[in-house]
Amino acid sequence: MSDLEEVTRLPEDFDGRVRLFPLPQLVVFPHAMQPLHIFEPRYCEMLSDSLATDRLIAMTTLMDDVASGSYGDPPIASTVCLCRIFSHVELDDDRHNILLVGTKRAEIVRELDAARPFRIAEVDVRDDIYPPSGADKRHSLKKELLIAFGEVVPASANLRQGLHELMAGKIALGPITDIISYTLPFAAEEKLRLLAQANVDRRAAELIDLLRSGTFDLDSFSFEQQSIELPPAGDDKFPPPFSMN
Repeated sequence: MSDLEEVTRLPEDFDGRVRLFPLPQLVVFPHAMQPLHIFEPRYCEMLSDSLATDRLIAMTTLMDDVASGSYGDPPIASTVCLCRIFSHVELDDDRHNILLVGTKRAEIVRELDAARPFRIAEVDVRDDIYPPSGADKRHSLKKELLIAFGEVVPASANLRQGLHELMAGKIALGPITDIISYTLPFAAEEKLRLLAQANVDRRAAELIDLLRSGTFDLDSFSFEQQSIELPPAGDDKFPPPFSMN
């Protein structure tokens, strides 16, 4: 098993039930790393429950720009990303910095009444599908995707180094599509469509079309603050670059 597979695999006793952490406009993908700052009491309880058991949290996207502080059950996207808590730092005043690693895409089957302050759902995990019929063309599809990605990345950007590593490496097409989809500033609706697509060849083709469409806003996007990083192997063995999300 590769390091990437080791980091992103689910626990053997995973029963399909996950804690939901809804945030507006945020779409997390498998193979991506997402730092979070947690301070709201219900999510601190969710974090404590996760750390004591499977270390899993399902990142979900609030629909219709519902504020993350709203109580009740605001609508969320049905496609979610299961994430594992890779690193955790407890701060003063019951605040926490965590680093999540996306593991699997999944679809919500139903929400459960678990009498907890945070939401819980039963999900159907969707593994990447590599159709045998596309095997002969997959290398060319990967090359076409990376070229399209390179065309929107300035030559001076930090992303360039990561792009070269992706082109030269043996990383599969699925993780590459997820990393690019997560990194670039596509609209949440577009990212959710990519997250929902388990067929890797179709996802890559859709991403290529999106990259070449020019419909996403790069004017306010800072390429210099972005980098392509794969989840490191092991557990809690590096200082994570936390942000106050």
